[in-house]
Amino acid sequence: MASFQKYTTKDGIRWMYKYYSTIDPATGKKRQSTKRGFKTKKEAQLDAAKIEQEIANGTYITEDKYVTFEQVYRQWFETISNTYKPSTRKAVVSKFKKRILPHFGNLRMKDINSMYCQEVINQIAKEIKSVENMKMYVNQIFEYAISKEIIAHNPIKGVIIPKDKNEFIVDEGQLEERNFWDKTEIKQFLNILKDEYPLQDYVLFHSLIYTGARKGEILSLRRKDIDFKAKTINLNKTLFFENGKHMSLTSKTAASRRLISTDDTTLSLIKKLHTERNRASVVNLSFDNNEYLFIRNDGSPLRLAYPNDKLEEIIRVHDLHPITVHGLRHTHASLLFEAGASIKEVQERLGHTDIKMTMNIYTHVTRTVKEQTAAKFATFMNEL
Repeated sequence: MASFQKYTTKDGIRWMYKYYSTIDPATGKKRQSTKRGFKTKKEAQLDAAKIEQEIANGTYITEDKYVTFEQVYRQWFETISNTYKPSTRKAVVSKFKKRILPHFGNLRMKDINSMYCQEVINQIAKEIKSVENMKMYVNQIFEYAISKEIIAHNPIKGVIIPKDKNEFIVDEGQLEERNFWDKTEIKQFLNILKDEYPLQDYVLFHSLIYTGARKGEILSLRRKDIDFKAKTINLNKTLFFENGKHMSLTSKTAASRRLISTDDTTLSLIKKLHTERNRASVVNLSFDNNEYLFIRNDGSPLRLAYPNDKLEEIIRVHDLHPITVHGLRHTHASLLFEAGASIKEVQERLGHTDIKMTMNIYTHVTRTVKEQTAAKFATFMNEL
């Protein structure tokens, strides 16, 4: 039961009450708490009755746990970060620092309501496309706070992610965009590399196109990942840089860790690259199991941005159809589909966990091919 007491302030008489709340795990005894500032004893009694009911229902949150969102985030991150790869930890910290903490960081958890969360999500949706990802992380903080009895309810649970009005508008130019090349464009690109660029650049992009691997997977390849007899490449890790240092991290999912078959030309080019490298003595390395396939002059792996920069340069100088490095993966997939591979086969080769990702490529490629067919017909008719 609560005990009530009257006291005097400069603003006049006020009432307070003392009560016992939750069990202190350190002592095993109930915590004694105090609430002040009531103008009348009746107000204090009504509030005390409400608190006692919450304690009985198990929904009461003690006053000393009214911490800020950032304090909860930091405790959550300290708890959960050991389960993340370094690349994931870095990405999570960046998301909170840039997008989430500026909106929530200084607010007390108990003061954040659903309406405010909706306003924040609406604002973030105007700035970036990955707003759903941001909501997911904010939700984790609130759920963590509930598990630690800091708050009783999750204010972001019912928040709606707004639709971009552009989703309902057909962009006439969008149908012309494609992030992959056809066979003719690939041959032109590889010929340019072969004639005008170092062998390593040629082998690097040839490998990206002929394996469909992610750039981090290709750049992390070592000699031991290549089996020349079985004609396979083991894609089981990805390259990561942090504070100027590189490391190879295990692939995120089981589907990403895969052994793929490769062709004689790709294997021959890899052998040729290392033969030339050892002959030139660029670095004092032998063709051993731990040597990276694609390296700088000091033997360290190429930086992750290197393929992007080189591809952009070649496209700009030679006026090629613009695609991204990731588009080379789409290129590989599109040619597999054209060659008659099944969606399941392409999914396994690309290391997609969800077949929907493969289906998205298939749908886009199919639509583009149909559009090209119509264009060919129109061109033929115009020639009459």
